[in-house]
Amino acid sequence: MPSSCCFASPPAAIRILRRRMASAPPRAFQLRLNPLTGDSEWLVVDDEDPTPPPRHLLSTTSYLDMLNDTARNRAYRRAIDAAVTDPFSRVLDIGAGTGLLSMMAARALAAAGGETRGSVSACESYLPMGKLMRKVLRANGMENRVKVFHKRSDELKVGDDMDSPADILVSEILDSELLGEGLIPTLQQAHDMLLTTNPKIVPYRATTYGQLVESTFLWKLHDLHNNEANAADGVWLTPGGMERIVSVKLQKHAMQCDALEDEIRLLSEPFKVFEFDFWKRPDSHRETNIKIRTTQDGHVHAIISWWVLQLDSAGSIFYSTAPRWARQSSTEDVQHDMKDWCDHWKHCVWFTQGKGIPATEDQVLSLRARHNQTSISYQLNIDDEACDRGFQGDHLTLLPERIALYGDKDWRSALINTIRNALTVKCSPTCVVADDSLFLALLISSISPTSKVIAMYPGLRDKGATYLRAVADANNISIDKIQVIGKRASSLSADDLKHKKVNLLVGEPFYYGSEGMLPWQNLRFWNVRTLLDSMLSEDAFIMPCKGILRLCAMSLPDLWRSRCNLKDVEGFDHSVVNETLGACGDLPDDQQGPCLPYYVWQCGYSKKLSEVYSLMDFNFSEPIHSCFGKTKIEFSHDGTCHGFAVWIDWVLDEKKSVVLTTGPDNRYWKQGVQLFSKPVEVNPGKSAMHVEASFDPSTGELTFSTSSASICS
Repeated sequence: MPSSCCFASPPAAIRILRRRMASAPPRAFQLRLNPLTGDSEWLVVDDEDPTPPPRHLLSTTSYLDMLNDTARNRAYRRAIDAAVTDPFSRVLDIGAGTGLLSMMAARALAAAGGETRGSVSACESYLPMGKLMRKVLRANGMENRVKVFHKRSDELKVGDDMDSPADILVSEILDSELLGEGLIPTLQQAHDMLLTTNPKIVPYRATTYGQLVESTFLWKLHDLHNNEANAADGVWLTPGGMERIVSVKLQKHAMQCDALEDEIRLLSEPFKVFEFDFWKRPDSHRETNIKIRTTQDGHVHAIISWWVLQLDSAGSIFYSTAPRWARQSSTEDVQHDMKDWCDHWKHCVWFTQGKGIPATEDQVLSLRARHNQTSISYQLNIDDEACDRGFQGDHLTLLPERIALYGDKDWRSALINTIRNALTVKCSPTCVVADDSLFLALLISSISPTSKVIAMYPGLRDKGATYLRAVADANNISIDKIQVIGKRASSLSADDLKHKKVNLLVGEPFYYGSEGMLPWQNLRFWNVRTLLDSMLSEDAFIMPCKGILRLCAMSLPDLWRSRCNLKDVEGFDHSVVNETLGACGDLPDDQQGPCLPYYVWQCGYSKKLSEVYSLMDFNFSEPIHSCFGKTKIEFSHDGTCHGFAVWIDWVLDEKKSVVLTTGPDNRYWKQGVQLFSKPVEVNPGKSAMHVEASFDPSTGELTFSTSSASICS
């Protein structure tokens, strides 16, 4: 079950420290976060430590989904078999993960008669993954056929670690954008220091593509200024002249765009952007100008992009991350294999500025595309240099879903009405914003100019203070009425409040940097309320006043397949990795995988099989305490139940008249998804399920248990 402690995933390099001394084994430091308190601690991971890693340590990474991607695995196996034909081959695998590609290379080498003459070296810098790889190698009798290095590839030395340069490089260090995992600098260093002059490379080449689209949903994910102008409620997070002071980051954003197929208008045919030849040393920077002819009238809100991988030099083995509509309409000579839904490689969305770029049918637009070592950027309509302007220090970047939420008229109205009603009975109150909410700090100050607003901003800190100073005048508020503490609740003292009691304690709740966590980890608000208990007035207004844990039975075949228990992967046993990677499906009866955060709407095929049920209440008028809840789910639709989605609805007022839901129908929030060990066939009126849940405030852990039941007719 999910732990209250969230482990930083390997790509978050800033959170992973590694240390190596000449006489000491490799050691890594893994950051563990407690979402209820915001506290963190470093765990030591030692190469020679026999202690098993924490359960589900790597469950939030993409390793499991990647290993369940049959099309990917098959393509790599075919390409490696085609490349490793010389018995004297020296193969290097960079970013080896579980060692799958290394074992493929070792098997191909043996088939070529080179088991004792060639060599396979595997480089994996992330120590917990490297330890797991050694287990996989032992389980497959490969521990003596693959040499493992717990190093970055730029730390490998020919003549020291490797006897001679490798003549074959295999790697899979690709992200949804292609370049984000350091592909270019890794290949540059490998070509310079680790490979022969004319090496074989798997994959051989990658080509990136793009397509212009119109989409109201995608527009809402980035244009906060015009959406809050439509709300017309008087609160300006992005005042005139500062339209992009709060915005999404100017980059490609990974997203499952197949889910948007019915609400996207395609304004161009797919176009080629960059071709990357991995068989030679790649350039660090390139730029290209592309002329794109539009296919219909509309506004270009975004560019959706993807890539196609050519794995072999002969051009017969391909893998594509193209959206479904582009694969189905492809007119290219090469026929790409249709693949199952997967989550480890998504499509990418680049947002255009403002309301979008207007286009008429058959118009030619100019696109300037650039890449550096880690990313690809676009500029549509080269005459418009707006998106190249630098930002001042008061600029904040938020995730697209948070931008859309801040521009949502109904969401804003719910908070405005609740706060306004609360302030009508308070005279010059002291108000504490207990989270990182930009909106609430401005809202309270504008509605009640005599209020003293204390913004805790434990994540935003000085950034939040700088931002509020920048927008205060445009919102007709006095900045000296807002104090940014920049502290966690455990560090807050009566001196910070000037020994005044808190009349309003409010939150969205939203904690900057924690958006990808499970829904109930926003119960940090409850923990904050508890820590501030002695500072609250007797009639303090708390918003939200309650959280309700809700759930719905779901059919999620694509997600279940991508998270199911690993057994044979292209002929290699991977069962030893299931617990560490958090496998959810096809487990023994006494085991259950972790509950993980997902945007359910992006999880491939999904279908609700029951009504929404309430499972547990969290009453914020009381200090935090343990909770228990149970319910009986009666199925309302036929289908295969793979698990349930679970989320928290926030009750804003004591009358329970204003409730903000974060369920699957709301695409701006992630839900928790608990997958069953085995799918269950269900029928209305015949099938039911008992679900129990318990919340432990000492750890923040929320655990579930289920049992099936039948309904007597």
